[in-house]
Amino acid sequence: MNKVKWVFVLYALAALASMIAIGFAIGAKSILGFIGAIVLLFAVMGFGFKTKKAMREKGLL
Repeated sequence: MNKVKWVFVLYALAALASMIAIGFAIGAKSILGFIGAIVLLFAVMGFGFKTKKAMREKGLL
């Protein structure tokens, strides 16, 4: 059985929080909040993919 990679769980939760923030920003009709949440989502997803690539190259995955 594979071990859980907790760093990826944290990235997934951060991405989920960003998606929830997008919903709140839309509900609050805040364009600045919406744009900030989108940028945060792209940043979190980018760091997640970058970490996965680095771990794959080191043979940790």
